[in-house]
Amino acid sequence: MTAAMSRYDQLVEAGELKPDPEQREAARKLARLREELVNQSAPSILGKLFGKTAKPPRGIYMWGGVGRGKSMLMDLFHDALAITEKRRVHFHAFMLEVHALLHQERKKESGDPIPPVAAQLAQGLRCLAFDEMVVNNSADAMIMSRLFRALIVDQGVTIVTTSNRPPSDLYKDGLNREHFLPFIELIENRLDVLALNGPVDYRMERLGGIDSWHSPLGDAATDQVREVFFRLTDYRPEDANNVPSGSIELGGGRSLFVPKSLKGLGVFSFKRLCSEARGAADYLALARSYHTVIIVGIPVMGPDDRNEAARFVTLIDALYENKVKLFVTAATQPDQLYQAGDGSFEFERTVSRLMEMQSQEYMALGHGGET
Repeated sequence: MTAAMSRYDQLVEAGELKPDPEQREAARKLARLREELVNQSAPSILGKLFGKTAKPPRGIYMWGGVGRGKSMLMDLFHDALAITEKRRVHFHAFMLEVHALLHQERKKESGDPIPPVAAQLAQGLRCLAFDEMVVNNSADAMIMSRLFRALIVDQGVTIVTTSNRPPSDLYKDGLNREHFLPFIELIENRLDVLALNGPVDYRMERLGGIDSWHSPLGDAATDQVREVFFRLTDYRPEDANNVPSGSIELGGGRSLFVPKSLKGLGVFSFKRLCSEARGAADYLALARSYHTVIIVGIPVMGPDDRNEAARFVTLIDALYENKVKLFVTAATQPDQLYQAGDGSFEFERTVSRLMEMQSQEYMALGHGGET
């Protein structure tokens, strides 16, 4: 257990991490799991003689608000895990891979596609580590229970994952959620659930005083929100062109493409969100899917832009009510965005909300309104 723990303790002693009891307990349990996996890779003589395989160790599900150190702890665990049969992948990318494999398997018309897909995913793998498990579409929800049961129970893969929500809140209020409930039961029965949901948001501390509203539009504003993205996601600036995209299911066969989507942070253009026909349900789905949103290119709006202004009002209402952290590039300050046109008087409430959303008090609130 010493390797992972010693690295965590070294970071604390060096002042790179602040002492945090929840983090240290999670680091201790991850180190214990690491040791179990390493020991399991050296089967006993009796096991070899009788062809017995050891039961895979229980996995770990770490959940908590943004900035609580989940990804950092996952890095320490994965880096210290001295086995070759391991994989670290972002959950969204993994599910895209799963759907592609299922599509290929269904072409064979050879029966249930999930067992062979699970076997393919598990080949040469004993530990599968995810960043940011989130379920925001029914296509994922419908297959996850059977897929992960096949991976964990049938294939003996140990799962380690992070999430912003406890298992019971995954796919909350989702379509046909009753079919998803066995997955929650599987997580609670097969993984140790660790809460890192204390009040300290270390990632927000790392913003180092960067404001959330950047105007006027231009390179300087763009550079500021780009820096926000990299500080909040730990994604290397030199890999900017490789940031994964995402998709939000909106219902009725509709979806919203997210150009950059990573660790609960989504990047959108004003044009994509407010110049296309969208309603309150679309914005609510967005607000539930992301704890932090970056919107670029907010223009000054006038009488001819009343539809865009009305959608912007609805968007901000959804983000505000779900306590989503908002960073923007805009042509001007909130009170100058929409001064004339239908609904400009009502827009003043949006201005007030935009100002409040820049405050430290608002930024300290948990996603979804939790404190």
